[in-house]
Amino acid sequence: MLQTTRAIVLRTIKYKDSSLIADVYTDVRGRCQLALRIPKTGRGKVPVVLFQPLALLELEIDVRPHTSIYKVAEAKTLQPFADIPFNPYKQAIVMFLSEFLTRALREEEQNLPLFEYLYYSISFLDGSREGFSNFHIVFLLRLSRFLGIYPNFENYHTGDYFDLQNATFVGLRPLTHTHYLSPEEAAYIPQLSRINFETMHLFRFSRTERSRMLAVLNEFYRLHLPDFPELKSLQVLRELFD
Repeated sequence: MLQTTRAIVLRTIKYKDSSLIADVYTDVRGRCQLALRIPKTGRGKVPVVLFQPLALLELEIDVRPHTSIYKVAEAKTLQPFADIPFNPYKQAIVMFLSEFLTRALREEEQNLPLFEYLYYSISFLDGSREGFSNFHIVFLLRLSRFLGIYPNFENYHTGDYFDLQNATFVGLRPLTHTHYLSPEEAAYIPQLSRINFETMHLFRFSRTERSRMLAVLNEFYRLHLPDFPELKSLQVLRELFD
């Protein structure tokens, strides 16, 4: 059965000499894998060059029972990127988010609100002309809501610690683990919880502060998502925005 779906490319992996396996996140099937044939002549019905990290595509896939990897009958770009391919800072963000989402998104069922969030976020990044240095911070913080691990930012009191393992403010330093923020760092959280894509350009953080926020968010995800690894692209992103 042929099924039309919107898709966000997470990554591609070469399979043998003539094929690629593409991990994508779709609006109708959640995460799935696609088999792509690399044409010998450079021309094919399904251009593999479209399957770049976080590309926004419309696909026609052949869905069959008892098959975990689908064939692609047709592919076209839904929204060509205007700036990402030419902007090294955005390319670094895309490289990081591609690796991050490949590890974080595991649902093999429809989650339309999550798909729409990803689609909107990527489109917003491409259309931003300035003031996007906080994009990845905002993206990761908002993404946690769709994955069901959004921290409890309520009931803050001056002097509180933030317990990363239990995702909430606490009045006393946790004694059973070391995954927490000091009162000085926890004081930033009420402000950070209000930031969004539209207002992120108004928040001025030093490179040290931004690097620390990214490290804390990465630690939070590692605590709350099973088998979430260290990300190779994390250091590249830190260095570029330094």
